Formats: sequence, structure tokens, C-alpha cells
Amino acid sequence: MDATFDYGDKVRVIKNIRNDGTFMGSNRGALLIRRGSAGYIKGVGKFLQDQIIYQVHFIEQGCTVGCRESELGAIDAPWAERLFERGDNVVTQKSLSSGGKIVVNAGDCGTVLGLESNQPPLFYRVSFQRVNGLEANSWVIPESVLKLAEADPVILTAELGRLGC
Repeated sequence: MDATFDYGDKVRVIKNIRNDGTFMGSNRGALLIRRGSAGYIKGVGKFLQDQIIYQVHFIEQGCTVGCRESELGAIDAPWAERLFERGDNVVTQKSLSSGGKIVVNAGDCGTVLGLESNQPPLFYRVSFQRVNGLEANSWVIPESVLKLAEADPVILTAELGRLGC
């Protein structure tokens, strides 16, 4: 098992990195590093003899986080920008209707279940709380109608460096 990246390589996070319980100073499941962030390999190790783990230093966030190889990509690899990832909490900026009936009101909060299209314009499947007796209340919504919920900020910043970064 050989490492793809080496000390000093610049890499991009290709998935949101959330705390699996090993990052001191933040809650389990908290967003540590957002998809698309760039960092530099600071060290390479193995976990349970079958997983390569990289210490990646994120200069903008001012911390070092352990990342699996599957969570990283080469900085020069093709990259598709998108605003949201699975698990992000979002808010609708407009009311949405289906069959002439409003099914999601402006300001409603939901959770992104996944990306529905890889080509612009991007659409996401978003789950909302059950409303008006709807059993399954998930809808395919264009990116332009959504924004991140205030309660889902990136938690790592230079000011939070004392929390384990």
C-alpha cells in the first residue's frame, strides 16, 4: 500500500471533513473542513495497517487535520465547484410549488440528501420536515434557490486555533 501524496504536496479536500470524534475541541459530526479547501501534506501514516492517513495543514483555517486518501485529490485535478454537500443544512430563499400547491415555503430549513445533476445548473435533493401530511417531503431544488443555514458554519478558523489546531 503506497501513498499517493507526499510531504509538501498541495491537495484539495474532495468531501466535507467532519469530526469523527478524534478532533479535540469540536463536537462529533461538526464540519471541520469544507469540500474544495486546499492544504499541504504535513505527514503520512497508516491506521489499522490498511488505511493511509495524511496530516493535512490547512493554512486558511490555521490547523492540521487527519484525512483519508479517499477524501483528498490532487490540486490540479479537474474540479467542479458547488455550494452544498450531503448533510448540509440549507434554507430556501423562495417558496416552491408542485401541482399549484406550495410545498416548501421561503425560509424553510432542510438537509441536503445529495446532488441530482453534475452539470450546471446544479440541482440538489433536499429533505424537509413532514408538512401537511406529506409522507416523503424531499424535493429536487436548484442551487440558486438555496443558501447555507446559519447554524452550519465552518467551525475552524484562525481564531479557534486554541481548540486543537
